[in-house]
Amino acid sequence: MKDITYDVRVYKTEVYKGKKANTYYVRWKAGRVWRKPFRNAAQADTYRGELQAAARKGEAFNLLTGEPVKWNRTTRPEMSWYEFACKFADFKWKAASAKYRQDIARALTAATPAMLVSDKGKPSDLDLRTGMRRWAFNTKQRDEAPDEMANVLAWLATHTRPVSDLSEAATVRIMLDTATSRLDGKTAAMSTIRRHKTILQNALDYAVELKLFDANPIKSLRWKPVKVTYEVDKRSVVNPTQARRLLVEVEAQKPSGKRLVAFFGAMYYAGLRPEEVVNLTDDNIILPELVKNAETGEMEEPANNWGELHFANAAPFAGREWTDDGGLREKRPLKHRAEGVIRIVPCPPPLTKLFRAHLVKFAPGPGERLFTGVHAGELPYITCRRVWNRARQNALTDKEVQSPLAKRPYDLRHACVSTWLNAGVPATQVAEWAGHSVDVLLRIYAKCIVGQDEAAKRRIADALRDE
Repeated sequence: MKDITYDVRVYKTEVYKGKKANTYYVRWKAGRVWRKPFRNAAQADTYRGELQAAARKGEAFNLLTGEPVKWNRTTRPEMSWYEFACKFADFKWKAASAKYRQDIARALTAATPAMLVSDKGKPSDLDLRTGMRRWAFNTKQRDEAPDEMANVLAWLATHTRPVSDLSEAATVRIMLDTATSRLDGKTAAMSTIRRHKTILQNALDYAVELKLFDANPIKSLRWKPVKVTYEVDKRSVVNPTQARRLLVEVEAQKPSGKRLVAFFGAMYYAGLRPEEVVNLTDDNIILPELVKNAETGEMEEPANNWGELHFANAAPFAGREWTDDGGLREKRPLKHRAEGVIRIVPCPPPLTKLFRAHLVKFAPGPGERLFTGVHAGELPYITCRRVWNRARQNALTDKEVQSPLAKRPYDLRHACVSTWLNAGVPATQVAEWAGHSVDVLLRIYAKCIVGQDEAAKRRIADALRDE
């Protein structure tokens, strides 16, 4: 039989000292070096002793399992973690959005350090992360890696543990802890924890399909991150006066400010997400007809100059290496909406004026989009960030600049939704305009609805008042 060996060596047990518990690795050589983790020393010693006893008796060891043939363990196809992670990224690539492809790459990159088998000849941590995130787990780019990164990937291909090691709860726990921690060892943001855990759980579901496991080891693990409910930070929400100051300063920024006033205005006055604004075309905007002034004969805004925004697509920024067509952005259905579903949002008078001025000054760009770069091409994401940061520095006080107030352009959307809720617009209507479910809307914006405490106290006082 060519799948057996009698050349066996059993090594000293390795101890991995974790923050919460130690893991004991039994190591032995049977064709190649095998490692098996245990939660306590006694289990490891027992298993190691059994291996030594079998080796002393001259028993044959199975090259596919690493264990004595007499143990008759079920043989499974072996695959290294690196090979499996690349295979999973390829499996998900076609159906995944460009942004989700990036999320998969980040999750696999974060988990892989826990699956390294040794540090011998190890590239720098930065090179490893860069090689994995940009090339190894990118189906489109893997074969295009430059020479220095190809060497990094070649090292990874031979220095990760077999996926079967994850059949041990201790190994899965270490992998999840690693994947949900920052580089400094602290716990990552709750959104990152949820996203990475979900992706890794999906990956091991795929491993079950490949018959690498009978059942997903993550699903049987008692591992739950601390529950944290995401809520908008009230300190990040601007008031109408601050918002107007910010838009004035946006317009003053050269050379791109004037073409971005309506861009940021759509986020503040209509609650649009950045990827929704950047994909707007003239067809998405329904503005009221101008009326003729009887005295001057000039065309001007009607008394009721509310418009509407009708849109069904967004164009989130992803980067050329992650999109199928090599574009910077990927056209997708609206967030949490099926293909072709249209969302209608009111366009208040201030935004009507901003759009009217923009349409007069600037011609549409690629794909008939309203917002473009200074050279009439794609609107670069970095341009929006730079204009916003400069406008924020000029519009706010030093104390406000140091605070979370309008730290990100996305905070304009939060300000808009908060304004709608505080104006008394029913939550069901706000949820429809904002593209949320009512449950998510109230959970996220609960602390931004002001005045409810006092109103509730008055109602209680009235109920308790003696007649």
